[in-house]
Amino acid sequence: MKKKILIVGGGTAGTMTANNLAKKLMPEIDRDEVEITLISDSKYHYYKPGAMYVAFGKSEGYEFVRDQRALLMSEINFEVEKATQINTKSNFVKAQSGKKFEYDFLVLATGCEVAPDRIPGLSEAGDWFYTYEGATKLAKKFHDIKRGRILVTVNFPKTPNIPHQCGIAPVETTMMLHDFLTERGVRDDIEIVYTYPTVAQAVTNGLFMQEPTSNVLPSIFDSLGIKHQSGFTLSKVDPKKKVAISAEGEEIEFDILMSTPPFTATKFIRESGISEALDDEGWLPTDKQTLKVKGLDNVYTLGDTVDLPVSKAGGTVHNQTDVVADNIASELRHGYTSESYDGLVIAIAQMGLSCGMPLWYNYDKDVAPTPCSKLGSFVRKGFNKGIYWAAARGMV
Repeated sequence: MKKKILIVGGGTAGTMTANNLAKKLMPEIDRDEVEITLISDSKYHYYKPGAMYVAFGKSEGYEFVRDQRALLMSEINFEVEKATQINTKSNFVKAQSGKKFEYDFLVLATGCEVAPDRIPGLSEAGDWFYTYEGATKLAKKFHDIKRGRILVTVNFPKTPNIPHQCGIAPVETTMMLHDFLTERGVRDDIEIVYTYPTVAQAVTNGLFMQEPTSNVLPSIFDSLGIKHQSGFTLSKVDPKKKVAISAEGEEIEFDILMSTPPFTATKFIRESGISEALDDEGWLPTDKQTLKVKGLDNVYTLGDTVDLPVSKAGGTVHNQTDVVADNIASELRHGYTSESYDGLVIAIAQMGLSCGMPLWYNYDKDVAPTPCSKLGSFVRKGFNKGIYWAAARGMV
């Protein structure tokens, strides 16, 4: 009987995994023994890190959008459907249209979503670069501001040791903001204040979740005239007075509030009932080695919806996708998994508009900060414009 592999989610994780599975299982596909289907609620594929460049007027955004079907190998079935229900006993996913997608193996690559409403006043008074819509609003404000204060705040999931989406992004955008305002000739009249919350995974009095990076940030910020403060956990915002209020009892006025908002798993996952271990944020309880959803032998997950202590970013997905694809292929062929994920994350951080810094870490070893360079920025921008699309197709 033909085995069915179903992937839910057309972002980086779902697209790369679908293509990698198709390559690894091509003999079985040619013999009509395996069928791979990907469903997504959009016909388009968005490169999410591109929004960061929109916020600083370095991109219009359209160059970071592709047709989802065009990114998938022809052997993969693709349907635009919004998943609404998972039945792990009968092995099917139901879509909003009423259609049922049966599976032998399921891959949940549904990502996460911003949830600014979880902090009172943030939706009304805050801005963020994690969506193209939000980045476009920020671009207008950054272009218009001539003097005042831009406050940067960072928010973490409530679940201990789970990072927010793209952990280094608040640092990247703070330094890009400095360069952008300098280009505009208004930097001397605008104060930038970077704050970091009190969270379980943060080092004491730290500015970043990993200690080596946290230790070097103060001197970097000082050299750029960026003010910084640890122990500021945003709890509410007064939109009328433009005041950010922390859980520690401090208030900071702002003209622009650039916030890393709260994140949750998608509504589909939160309401799926897939696991009793889900909290109200919906992170899937994930085996850190096999990347299976705990308690479900034929359900895998990767990317932004997991509860693992690694960054929710493309540099993580690139190292998870082969593990998922190899394990599913091995289970189909041999009845057991063959690969183990070690928490590896590889990326290049955009530390300013023209400086890139390589990042490399895993479960056991924190990222070791390295000097950023114009070459690093060139590689990062080259990845954005070309290499990413090859990676999504499973070619890199």
